[in-house]
Amino acid sequence: MTELEAFAVELSQAAARTALPYFRGDNAEENKAGPGAFDPVTEADRASEAAIRRLIAARYPDHGVIGEEYGEDRPDAEHVWVLDPIDGTRAFIAGLPLWTTLIALRHEGAPVIGAIGQPYLGEIFLGGPSGARLLRDGADTPLKTRACPSLSEALIATTDPDIFVGADREAWTRLRASARLARLGCDAYAYAMVAAGRIDLVAETELKVWDWSALKPVIEAAGGGVTGWAGQTPDGDGRILAVGDAALIDQALAVLNAHQ
Repeated sequence: MTELEAFAVELSQAAARTALPYFRGDNAEENKAGPGAFDPVTEADRASEAAIRRLIAARYPDHGVIGEEYGEDRPDAEHVWVLDPIDGTRAFIAGLPLWTTLIALRHEGAPVIGAIGQPYLGEIFLGGPSGARLLRDGADTPLKTRACPSLSEALIATTDPDIFVGADREAWTRLRASARLARLGCDAYAYAMVAAGRIDLVAETELKVWDWSALKPVIEAAGGGVTGWAGQTPDGDGRILAVGDAALIDQALAVLNAHQ
């Protein structure tokens, strides 16, 4: 494990220590959205990101930070940490152990290290230059995606079909009809399961940079691929396709873009 990979693990552990006392307790959630919508944030989100930022500032003061809760600090630095302290806040406030802490390190604009942590289960899925591994209960287990060359045999996932709007909703409906099985409601934990060889494909839209940056190094280090819906490197349009078997990319993109 490289020094920066080890530090990503340290950050994930610090976030876990901060967030866990709030889980299934008093979340003190607030609604960030306007009337008629619901986009929750909790004290656990804010406290966890603050804890991560303090450690980064102390260890690597020249590094930049982009976080969901506290914005940008030197986002054009050579090294930039991208943080989502609690991905799946809705699951968090519902008491469901599928929320995660997402921590990524970008080098010259590209994510090179990712950590997907699930504190309640004691898991950290790590991906980077030294490979992909699951850290749990003191064990260090290699991660590897599974072979699934046919979309018709794939187990796919998305968090909530309601995130899809218009043509994107129709695209998801086609994709779901083309696959063997679909599971919903897993947030970023579904991407961890792609890296672990349990899920074959995840497709989502409306993702921010802190939602997907940590996922890409983990899945790629485990043997999978992450792309935008146009086949491009993930960018600001927020449409993400993650697969365990690269053979699924062209099939899935053909289905998603069938009517364009």
